[in-house]
Amino acid sequence: QEQLVESGGGLVRAGESLRLSCAAPGHTFSSYAMGWFRQVAGNERELVAAVSWSGGSSYYGHEVKDRFTISRDIARNTVYLQMDSLKEEDTAVYYCAAGASLDNDYRSYEYWGQGTQVTVSS
Repeated sequence: QEQLVESGGGLVRAGESLRLSCAAPGHTFSSYAMGWFRQVAGNERELVAAVSWSGGSSYYGHEVKDRFTISRDIARNTVYLQMDSLKEEDTAVYYCAAGASLDNDYRSYEYWGQGTQVTVSS
């Protein structure tokens, strides 16, 4: 069952920006690492970005480094993914996740949203 809710996906042109939001209604994830993953049909779910519970550590996938920024507002129980300079290859379903610690393996995360589609046209 989904415990996180993503929003902000849509259709954009290459080079444009998009910001995804992830809310956690009914739960507090202040002590959890938060991550964004993406998946294309037929492929494994891959890490886009993740941030530790304290916000002091972060990790970015090689393909999005220097283009995407993850941030969190603990008081609002919300995590964001700012995506700049979008490329066609960024097209995927994006998922928000929460886990006990920062990790690049999706299997390490316990809580998930249903996903939001991001489509980038060239």
